[in-house]
Amino acid sequence: MKDSYEFVAVFNYAKDGISISFPDLPGCLSCADTTDEAIKNAEEVLGLVLYDMETEKEKIPEATPLEKIKCTENERAVIISIWMPLVRNEIEEQSIKKTLTIPQWLNKLAENENVNFSKLLQSALKDYLKVKRVL
Repeated sequence: MKDSYEFVAVFNYAKDGISISFPDLPGCLSCADTTDEAIKNAEEVLGLVLYDMETEKEKIPEATPLEKIKCTENERAVIISIWMPLVRNEIEEQSIKKTLTIPQWLNKLAENENVNFSKLLQSALKDYLKVKRVL
């Protein structure tokens, strides 16, 4: 896995907004209303798609050089850079909601002691799995 990638995005300007595509990554698509928003959305979708490709062990293609990208009159090619350690960390550290079931008497005792259920469950899982951090 590489730490950084650069791919060319093509911004297609139309009356109803900007469509974003990556010629080297079919299915890596987004849209926006402004150029600034398009750059932000392009970075976000590129990070998500590359993270998914890494997770699925898919081969990430080499990027086509900017000068080889052909654009029409209403299109603009833009180099989008992504720093994958930030993307990986943001996705992997994202909290998710889990539902659990415990006896009512245990719940009452824990609430009376102001137990933080999320913190306790995380700590117990880390101890049980013998990890300090999610890998």
